[in-house]
Amino acid sequence: MISSTQRPQQTPKATPIWVVIGLAMGPTVALGLARFAYALLLPPMRAGLGWSYAAAGALNTANAAGYLVGALAAAAFGRRFGDKRVFAVSLLLTALAVGASGLTAEFSRQLALRFGAGFTGALAFVAGAGLTAAAAHGGARSRAPTILGLYFAGGGLGITASALAVPPLLAAFGWRGGWLALGGLSLLATIIAWAALGRAPRTASAAGKHGHGSWSVRFMVPKLLAYGLFGAGYIAYMTFIIAYLRSAEQFSGFEISAFWAVLGIAAILAAFAWGPVLGRLKGGWGTTATVGVVTLGAAMPLIYGGIAGAFLSAILFGGSFLAVVAAVSSFGRRVAPPHAWTAVIGALTVAFGIGQSIGPVLSGMLSDGSGGVATGLWVSVAILAVACVVAATQPEPRERS
Repeated sequence: MISSTQRPQQTPKATPIWVVIGLAMGPTVALGLARFAYALLLPPMRAGLGWSYAAAGALNTANAAGYLVGALAAAAFGRRFGDKRVFAVSLLLTALAVGASGLTAEFSRQLALRFGAGFTGALAFVAGAGLTAAAAHGGARSRAPTILGLYFAGGGLGITASALAVPPLLAAFGWRGGWLALGGLSLLATIIAWAALGRAPRTASAAGKHGHGSWSVRFMVPKLLAYGLFGAGYIAYMTFIIAYLRSAEQFSGFEISAFWAVLGIAAILAAFAWGPVLGRLKGGWGTTATVGVVTLGAAMPLIYGGIAGAFLSAILFGGSFLAVVAAVSSFGRRVAPPHAWTAVIGALTVAFGIGQSIGPVLSGMLSDGSGGVATGLWVSVAILAVACVVAATQPEPRERS
């Protein structure tokens, strides 16, 4: 008979995959539908409302600015109200802001709605990432990157859903119908996420510990800088690539839908492909590898014109840009103890948000010049290349006992 002092500790049960898929509705709404799908609506909104590329880019800059503010507040909101409650309420508010974007043509109101969707989207994204980091605890070395990759792949699901739903509506109802459809999809995703929350594990910070101390911002400077540069480079591509394919390559509506769907599907599949790789890469090399493929993908349509270059870009870029987020978040889990995971992810998201705030308006201003949209896209490629180099200088944290 084994005494109570001799009983081995029970290993906590692994969180079911369907719960992680439910949590992945966070990036589906916050990234795929609230942010990335704007690329599909930018050309008709710009044409119908007489905007410049700089003005069109300003809407995504407003979204990124809201995202930055939300990322700054996310850890405090999580400690005050709990990550589950923040995730649930913020996701609903993001869905409402997305749908409301189809109800006004006033530029200032559009800016306010884009800012609001960015703010609540960041709260949902960071809270959901903290919950997923807790769900990824234990198991093989590749488990955490794979589970986190599955969470971030929700952004790819949002891209794919928008590719199927939005373009058919543009001809019949214009850009307003596109926003309303995105709002409806966001509400559906929110309901699915709510259904999973009951089985999601609590984060350590929600259990009573604060997310301060035990990790060093100074140690993470290369990772933070690389992630900020990545934010500036990737969002310029995601904002203007559709406009480039329409104006420079003369893509049809069907070709645009197919391109966007392939990019989204590649992002979903990447969650499973990158997980084992990221589990073996130390320091900043996981970020370097993923950003390197993103850089190559962003350059493809500029180097090789036509269908082949565009779809190769969709596969490479789509199959790696959300894996960058998984690589960075996985590194954050290794830097800090469990009670600080949400705070570390929040800090990384702040750096990311600063880059995102700069990228769209910078690329938009350059795209209004004589070189057209291609100039802005080339700048995004250059920024991504620098991010790739900076990420390689990040050392691996010491093993925690």
